Amino acid sequence: MSSPPAYPGIRISGCWALGAEGSSVEALDRLLPPVGAGRSPRKRTTSQCKSEPPLLRTSKRTIYTAGRPPWYNEHGTQSKEAFAIGLGGGSASGKTTVARMIIEALDVPWVVLLSMDSFYKVLTRQQQEQAALNNYNFDHPDAFDFDLIVSTLQKLKQGKSVKVPVYDFTTHSRKKDWKTLYGANVIIFEGIMAFADKTLLELLDMKIFVDTDSDIRLVRRLRRDISERGRDIAGVIKQYNKFVKPAFDQYIQPTMRLADIVVPRGSGNAVAIDLIVQHVHSQLEERELSVRAALASAHQCHPLPQTLSVLKSTPQVRGMHTIIRDKETSRDEFIFYSKRLMRLLIEHALSFLPFQDCVVQTPQGQDYAGKCYAGKQITGVSILRAGETMEPALRAVCKDVRIGTILIQTNQLTGEPELHYLRLPKDISDDHVILMDCTVSTGAAAMMAVRVLLDHDVPEDKIFLLSLLMAEMGVHSVAYAFPRVRIITTAVDKRVNDLFRIIPGIGNFGDRYFGTDAAPDGSDEEEVAWTS
Repeated sequence: MSSPPAYPGIRISGCWALGAEGSSVEALDRLLPPVGAGRSPRKRTTSQCKSEPPLLRTSKRTIYTAGRPPWYNEHGTQSKEAFAIGLGGGSASGKTTVARMIIEALDVPWVVLLSMDSFYKVLTRQQQEQAALNNYNFDHPDAFDFDLIVSTLQKLKQGKSVKVPVYDFTTHSRKKDWKTLYGANVIIFEGIMAFADKTLLELLDMKIFVDTDSDIRLVRRLRRDISERGRDIAGVIKQYNKFVKPAFDQYIQPTMRLADIVVPRGSGNAVAIDLIVQHVHSQLEERELSVRAALASAHQCHPLPQTLSVLKSTPQVRGMHTIIRDKETSRDEFIFYSKRLMRLLIEHALSFLPFQDCVVQTPQGQDYAGKCYAGKQITGVSILRAGETMEPALRAVCKDVRIGTILIQTNQLTGEPELHYLRLPKDISDDHVILMDCTVSTGAAAMMAVRVLLDHDVPEDKIFLLSLLMAEMGVHSVAYAFPRVRIITTAVDKRVNDLFRIIPGIGNFGDRYFGTDAAPDGSDEEEVAWTS
């Protein structure tokens, strides 16, 4: 017989540790306070960061605005996979609440919450009829699409974006529109069958089982199904007795032995949450990246790559550079000559797009052997804020071009770039993408933007990075990490100083163009957020 537990309440890998004593079952009224009572509403409902709002929802997509730090190294590849936490337990045991408490306590900028409820299989007509009569077993492993769950979690761990189905519990069916999730530092996957599949288990770095008394789970399920899913009391109880309770005993409770941590009383066990958070923090510290520092010391003293194309330095081009580099140039002249350079740069970039032979008839009825664009569509993506100044020039030479935006900022504490916002056109993976930023020094922001495009399945050789001015360091960084990305600029300067300013440089382009104060970090890229 084992010795008495030193800290009653939480079982970790077969032993007991860190918990608060108390009776196993208290009055349900205390455990289940009326809606609106108890804790004040949290600022974050899912996974993102403290800034408000954590995400923007539209009718067709969810756009995360969290401040995601680099999820790749100086080679442009995933350095370490995201840390995946599995949360298992019976229906209405409090898994989602525990997940949200972990997210709140973690206080890391990018966390994804993935629910197993999204992955119920599509029902046949006969199964739909059975479900309407509460005669379909949704608590059996066969009710879930484990292949889709595994592939989704694998992509998220690799830092890729995924499409997740949206399930309608009222109609027992998937909705037409799926939501988009992006890879993160931490992934929390919760569901009643979270530990029921061997392949899925191998993807989880930490396994937590939320152990809640069956009476409490029944009361919670009654409240939820009646108020949120339009069920009646008789139907809920029938389904519970026929499917939920037997499934828990047969499939769910046995998986408790697979858990690294067992949390009795779920969200009421604050000590357990603290223990979990401490362990995750220690894991994240091991995965910490310093991309800009790595870029500053890598790939230097090499000849410029063949994927780089620099606009011919004619007297006209050099004259415009002289004007925009001059610190005495007025803002009006800076804007005017910058726009002229942008137009020349984009015209030059378009010559690298694929063209094919075609024949047209002239008004005189004669054939003309010409060229036509061989791709599907051209999409421009600007890295905010400076990159958006190049959008008018692109629209002027590309009819009906689609435009997307990516906001990348420097974290003033870490000095690392962070992804805060993105809006990309649908089906961008079929397009040639012109990625626009006015200056590139270390290449950290440009690499993050390219990585975002790759995670949205844009082929590397269909990405064109355009910049008015680049430092050799930035050119080498981007070319080394993404050797098939075409890099196009009007000039390349040799050096970057300790503040990551290009030398001799052009100054902070966004500040000079928009007439704003200088950025605190002084860098020529990854500017501080600007909104109108």
